[in-house]
Amino acid sequence: MVIVGPEYNLPKDIEPEAAHIVGGYPDEKEIASVLKGTLNDLIKNEKGRISLTVDEIQKIIKSLKGLSVQQIRNVLHQCFIDDHLIDIKDLDTIESCKKKLFDQEELLEFCIAEDKENIANFDHLKPWLNERKESFLWETSSLPPPRGVLLMGVQGCGKSLAVKAVAKELGLPLYRLDIGRLYGQYTGQTEQNLRRALATVDKLSPLCLWIDEIEKGFAASAGESDGGVSQRVLGTFLTWMQERKSKCFSAATANDIYRLPPEFLRKGRFDEIFFVDLPDQEIRKSLFMIHLWERGLDSERFDCKLLAEKAADFSAAEIEQAIISALYRASSKKEPVSTHHILEQIRLTKPLSLLKQEEITFLRDSAKERTIPA
Repeated sequence: MVIVGPEYNLPKDIEPEAAHIVGGYPDEKEIASVLKGTLNDLIKNEKGRISLTVDEIQKIIKSLKGLSVQQIRNVLHQCFIDDHLIDIKDLDTIESCKKKLFDQEELLEFCIAEDKENIANFDHLKPWLNERKESFLWETSSLPPPRGVLLMGVQGCGKSLAVKAVAKELGLPLYRLDIGRLYGQYTGQTEQNLRRALATVDKLSPLCLWIDEIEKGFAASAGESDGGVSQRVLGTFLTWMQERKSKCFSAATANDIYRLPPEFLRKGRFDEIFFVDLPDQEIRKSLFMIHLWERGLDSERFDCKLLAEKAADFSAAEIEQAIISALYRASSKKEPVSTHHILEQIRLTKPLSLLKQEEITFLRDSAKERTIPA
């Protein structure tokens, strides 16, 4: 007798007599077989065209990891419907479909990675990643895969954006674990949700696991207010981080790592801790150019050097918001946006580094001795 179901829930009387076999997601070899069969059907029956090189096929296969066989077929047909052509441009469609599917699962969220060319700074993090990405790119690599990085720093300086660039640089799909989604109202539900999420991560590996603002989910506390749930969740997660065998690169962000328990920060859990500081003069200039370009504006028409000088102590988020506010102001006046409009918004903005000067100064001073600049 073979019983098939989404959950293992047998009566106690017959459970000792049964063998429990857990099915997983298709591996790359199985995905390649499904991909080949589906593409052949599309060419034969639908008169479609396939325009993919060998390297592009490998990228398609990697992007399809984490989907069931039927989901893979559905996604490929969705890509084909648009233009009766399967090519490398369909990677965006695949990532969009995966995001919709995983958003329904609730515990893990599939995210779109970001090109590192779209971020400024991180001159130490980028070469650090280049030295380690080989262990993920090649299955036969003899090097142990890196465990992960913790990015701490001033709010609004691009930590979350850097995580997306990390996943893109390593060539890994990016999934976000929202700690808040794990907590349930019933006894034991939170711990069960965490084990389910981590089991899914192991099945989907290799991947990049993003934990945003990790100190809010795993802050050091006695656990008395929640009956010890937070401490049990922390213990389970720490054990998984240390003992996992899957190729999972953990990328966590934090605004204040001093709220985290010390066992979270030791070597072996994360390979390195990088500090993301306020941008300097040259980086602020690059940020202005990037955000102007992203909004279809020619940065040559703006005095980015002057803007960078006037925006001293501004974070990347505050620089972006100054440009957005300038666009609104210029639009209301029926004028093309100019350097003058952005300078006006800079003058009206009080950066966080001034509003919270004592906290930011303490954070920057203490990080210089304990972390590596990103």
